[in-house]
Amino acid sequence: MKAKLEVLALVLGFVGLFGTVAATAMPMWKVSAFIGANLIVMEELWQGLWMNCIRQADVRMQCKVYDSLLILPAELQAARGLMCVSIVLVAVALFVAGCGTRKSSCCDDNVKDKNITIASAASLFLLSCLTTLIPVSWVGHTIIRNFYNPAVIDSKKRELGAALFVGWATSGVLLITGILLWLSYNRRTSKEERAYVDDYVMAPMSFKEASVGLNRTPSGSHKHHEYV
Repeated sequence: MKAKLEVLALVLGFVGLFGTVAATAMPMWKVSAFIGANLIVMEELWQGLWMNCIRQADVRMQCKVYDSLLILPAELQAARGLMCVSIVLVAVALFVAGCGTRKSSCCDDNVKDKNITIASAASLFLLSCLTTLIPVSWVGHTIIRNFYNPAVIDSKKRELGAALFVGWATSGVLLITGILLWLSYNRRTSKEERAYVDDYVMAPMSFKEASVGLNRTPSGSHKHHEYV
C-alpha cells in the first residue's frame, strides 16, 4: 500500500510538471473580452508571459515575442519569474522523491535518510504549489478587477485565459502530491517509532528472564549440602 502511494505521488508529480510547463508556455493568460463595441470586431487577442498573439477572421494566427520585459504589466513580470521557479522546484522535487522511494537504491537503503529525503520532496512540492498558485491568482484578480472597473475602456478589458485554469488545476495536483508524500513520511516514521519501542521493551524483558533463570538454577554442590 505504501509503495502504491509513492508511485501515485510520482505520477501526479509528473502531471504537475507537465501542467506547470504548459501553463508557462501558453499565450492564453489574457484574452480579448467581446463586450460592448468589441462585439463587432472579428479579432481575438491573446496575451501570455512570453508573447502576444492575434487571430483575425479567415487569417492565420500571428504571434510576436515581447521585445522587452519592461513593457509587461507588473503581474505578468512576476508571473514569468515565479512560474520558472515552479518548473525548477517540481523537477527537483521529482528527483528527490525518486531517491526517497523504498525501492530506490539511493541512500544505501538507510531508512532514516530516505525518510528525510521523502519529507524534503513533499516540502518542495508544497512550495511549488504556492509559486504556481500565487502568479495565476494574481493575474486572475487583475483581470477581474479591470473587467468591472468602469474607468477601463471596453477595448482594454480582458477575460480569463485557458492558461490560468491550467495553472489552478496544476497547483491542486501539486498540493495533492505533497500531501501524499507527507502521508507516506508519517507512516514511515510511525512504523520506525513502533519498531524502536518494541526493541526497547523486549530488551529489558529478555534480560530479566535470563536473570531469573540464572537465579533459579541450583548448583550441584548446593544440592549435595541439602541432602547431607
